[in-house]
Amino acid sequence: MRLLLKLRNPFGSSLSIASLSLQRFSSTLTYVAEDKKAEASASFVHPSAIVHPNAVIGRGVSIGPFCTVGSSARLGNGCELYPGSHISGNSELGERCILMTGAVVGDDFPGRTVIGCNNIIGHHAVVGIKCQDLKYKSGDECFLDIGDNNDIREHTSIHRSSMSSDRTVIGDNNLIMGSCHIAHDCKIGNNNIFANNTLLAGHVVVEDYVHTAGAIVVHQFCSVGSFSFIGGGSVVSQDVPKYVMVAGERAELRGLNLEGLRRRGFTVTEINSLRMAYRKIFMPIDSKSNGFEERLAEVEQHDDLSCIPAVCSMVRSIRDSLAESRRGICKFRHWSGS
Repeated sequence: MRLLLKLRNPFGSSLSIASLSLQRFSSTLTYVAEDKKAEASASFVHPSAIVHPNAVIGRGVSIGPFCTVGSSARLGNGCELYPGSHISGNSELGERCILMTGAVVGDDFPGRTVIGCNNIIGHHAVVGIKCQDLKYKSGDECFLDIGDNNDIREHTSIHRSSMSSDRTVIGDNNLIMGSCHIAHDCKIGNNNIFANNTLLAGHVVVEDYVHTAGAIVVHQFCSVGSFSFIGGGSVVSQDVPKYVMVAGERAELRGLNLEGLRRRGFTVTEINSLRMAYRKIFMPIDSKSNGFEERLAEVEQHDDLSCIPAVCSMVRSIRDSLAESRRGICKFRHWSGS
């Protein structure tokens, strides 16, 4: 037998306890939802943090203990500053960026650091500080631009440009692992993976989908082509053409980056064509074969290979590296038919 408990109010109407409880619970849910909505739009600043009153803080920003935010800093919506992280100088974070514990962004000297959205700056990484170039003149403006969705891991250092007419640039979707260094005026493309202790000197250009193994060094003014791979412990002192693999104490060409090409969706036809072109250019049958320039021209004029865009792109990358203002390409081993 079901019992229904009822309350009678002073005006004579009856109300079940269950109904009354439901109304109160519904009202409570409404208040909680409104509180959560207000909380999401508000920003949290820990009492021990130092935030300059002129700093621009977006909605839903969280600033943890012992952080500092400078007078010209701008933080986009949803940014998080973990304890002991700092942003100073004319520096801007896009939406949903995270500064892990001890991370430093920007510096109080002329110029600007601009970081896009959804970037993670790892523990004790230093991003957007003054370059280590003795040619830098005190008071000159210098710049760093970083795109979106980059994961910059612990103890990495990325410097601003060395002059006001240039800038350090990093694109989108890069994974830059621990203790890497990207020096002044470097140009980094998209979707690259730099393993631990990848060190890039000033003015280095890295295109797209490049993968480096650990503990590699790239000499200043070198260029690293798209879809290439640099073996661990290599010292790269000349350009790396597109699609190739290099390794060695003084890096040498070791063939095509076949596994990388397959992973990136290159077709069997493209890969086989690149292999044929690579052999014709870098693996002459004997010492009586045509010179390097003639072999390049042969590939460019080949009826089949000249119709494959990837082959044309590789040849163009090689020719660009041989320009007078460039450092030439990494050495390659001479093969003979004997």
